Amino acid sequence: MKIPSFSAEKLAQLIGVASDIALLVDQDGVVLDVSVRKNELISMDCQNWIGKPWLNTVSTESVPKVKDMLSQSTNATDVRWRHINHPSPQGEDVPIQYVALAFAAEGCSLLLGRDLGAIAVLQRRLVETQQSMERDYLRLRHIEARYRILFDTSSDPVLIVEALSQKVTEANVAALGLLKDQSKRLVGRDLVECFDSQSQDEVQALLRMAHATGRIEVCRVKLANSDQEVTLTLTVFRQEGGAQFLVRFLQADHTVGSPLMGTDQTLFAEAMQRAPDGFVLTDKNGQIRSVNTEFMSMVGATAQSQIQGQTLDRWLVRAGVDWGVLSTHLRQQASVKAFATDITNMSGLQLAVEISAVAIADKSQMFAFFIRDMTRRRQQETPAASGMAGSVAELAHLVGRMPMKDIVNETTEMIERMCIQSALELTHNNRASAAEMLGLSRQSLYVKLRRFGIIDETESE
Repeated sequence: MKIPSFSAEKLAQLIGVASDIALLVDQDGVVLDVSVRKNELISMDCQNWIGKPWLNTVSTESVPKVKDMLSQSTNATDVRWRHINHPSPQGEDVPIQYVALAFAAEGCSLLLGRDLGAIAVLQRRLVETQQSMERDYLRLRHIEARYRILFDTSSDPVLIVEALSQKVTEANVAALGLLKDQSKRLVGRDLVECFDSQSQDEVQALLRMAHATGRIEVCRVKLANSDQEVTLTLTVFRQEGGAQFLVRFLQADHTVGSPLMGTDQTLFAEAMQRAPDGFVLTDKNGQIRSVNTEFMSMVGATAQSQIQGQTLDRWLVRAGVDWGVLSTHLRQQASVKAFATDITNMSGLQLAVEISAVAIADKSQMFAFFIRDMTRRRQQETPAASGMAGSVAELAHLVGRMPMKDIVNETTEMIERMCIQSALELTHNNRASAAEMLGLSRQSLYVKLRRFGIIDETESE
């Protein structure tokens, strides 16, 4: 390319446009002049490089590259870009791509640099995204492995059927044993071909109903080439942009009295797990066998393994007393209702609860406990200012929640307050007459009036 001659000012202008940073170094590698175009590079304090060797401004791993560029700039015929890193006061290295142009007559070299910061950021994001994708892929593989193990080890025959084609896409070992056909493979087979000709129309109607409503649909059908009848349950779900059917076969030993028993038991178990009150199942010695989510929330547990195997009295504030009362009533009367007590969680905080329980009569006696959080209700029932019962009837509710000594003290104060109020009413609020009626001095009466909040300090004075 033929370029006309131009002045030094035009050359400097061209260098400023073509590069983000330009350095002029002598044959010993000392920086003679610096020109910076990008504001991001000004933070490196490049103007202080003047008079210093260029080697002192680069990171350790870039020193061999700098030496190679300075040695080749005097005699190299080809121009090659090199990646150089400069340390930054912010702690991160600044990547810049340099090319060296030698001026032999003047005994110096011109270094033109391009900022690679944006490219470095994109490279880091690419690496982070790739690592994230690899982690997600590994997690999906683990989930698929767990799903495959559960799917194949299930005792119930289960099929996965594509909704549009109604072809079987997956079948577990139990389904292969139930629907075995020497002439056809089960996977890829039409679902309705697995049933007797008289049941195929019913299966088709069940598929359409499940796809339309999205609910679990159930029917009783007969298998092909067999007199065996099974209960068929269909559940629709979406996967890979299309609808799929989860088909379960419940044989005769799974249903007792009603073809919906298996489904009802599943729904009942889910309802107990998600109940708003705590549920605990223990053996006759109080060892916990199972709990629901609400009880785990009450005690601050994150997994059932933290609770299973422990005894229920571990969480009761009055462990021995409460468990003795509950277990005795359950053995004698088979049920307990509205037993007021307190439980403690893993953080040591106490919760006011109400426990109802029932003894399950089977071969190994079990106890089922229903635990309701009563903290807010008790706060509403108990006066916030003094914490004392307002009447004799309310004292009965304190039994079991407070020691008898505290109940007796509250009873004494309550009787004193009631006697003073009655005396003031009989004397029409005449304090002197009321004190004489009660057998107290006026000073003692005023002390008790202030203590019970009947008068304030100003009025007594």
